[in-house]
Amino acid sequence: MMQGTQEVIMSHTPRLLIVDDEPLNIEILLEYLEDGGYELDTAEDGQEAWEKLEAAPDYYDVVILDRMMPRMNGMEVLSRIKAHPVMQSIPVILQTALAAHDEILEGIQAGAWYYLTKPFEEDLLRSVLGTAIEDRMRYRRMQEESSMASRTFGLLHEARFRFRTLESARDLATMLANACPQPGKVVIGLSELLINAVEHGNLGITYDEKSVLREEHRWEEEVTSRLQDPVLGAREVEVCYLRGDEAIEITITDEGDGFDWQAYLDMDPARAFDTHGRGIAMSRMISFERLEYRGCGNEVVAIIELAEG
Repeated sequence: MMQGTQEVIMSHTPRLLIVDDEPLNIEILLEYLEDGGYELDTAEDGQEAWEKLEAAPDYYDVVILDRMMPRMNGMEVLSRIKAHPVMQSIPVILQTALAAHDEILEGIQAGAWYYLTKPFEEDLLRSVLGTAIEDRMRYRRMQEESSMASRTFGLLHEARFRFRTLESARDLATMLANACPQPGKVVIGLSELLINAVEHGNLGITYDEKSVLREEHRWEEEVTSRLQDPVLGAREVEVCYLRGDEAIEITITDEGDGFDWQAYLDMDPARAFDTHGRGIAMSRMISFERLEYRGCGNEVVAIIELAEG
């Protein structure tokens, strides 16, 4: 799930790595992006790309990756990125001439949350890239805040919280992540779930409505308007934290009507080209051992296992 672009503070020029074995394709991408305010780097095959990534795991913000390449193909590079503890949150935009459902599904399951099928227009590239950069910068900011927060939260055993706004959702995600092992990973999923509870749960913004609002750049305006509504704005999200001997359970309950959560536990190839709708699947893959929805979908339990000893 995305936040509005005004909420994302970039601490540096976005650094992109473009990987393609066809010089013409690289030239086209560079032409599309050269005036976008990005720092651009290229690799001519997967092996060269991996060598650059491995040498500086936290340097690049987005990888635009071709699928079919010699030496090391795009899927191998992708799997290595997602298996790396530092790189795994780097958004990978998989560009390919393959548009079949099975190929898209394979890419998504391997961790390519952003997808472009060749040939693509400049506007689509910029839209997908903008989404990936916003996600990356937001995750970076949350992880930095999490690393600076007090580790005394790790002494927390049981707690209950209530909040209404997106700002409170982000603050609480940072705090609770520091009461969990690997807070840099947990904060990503917690933020997604808490913001979903406000945006889609209490405020009732549907998937299709968000698509239109984002396209028209009115998402923030609509969220602000609904928070001021006397009924919707009064709704609260309740969060219960419980640390047991073997796992931490974080239960999030909103006052909305629920939703068809089964459709969002995994990334659907039919939504691969949308600019939002990845949050739940990403949370499940990156942040938690288990994610369990209850009832109509307005309650979710995130489970983080504790290492023995």
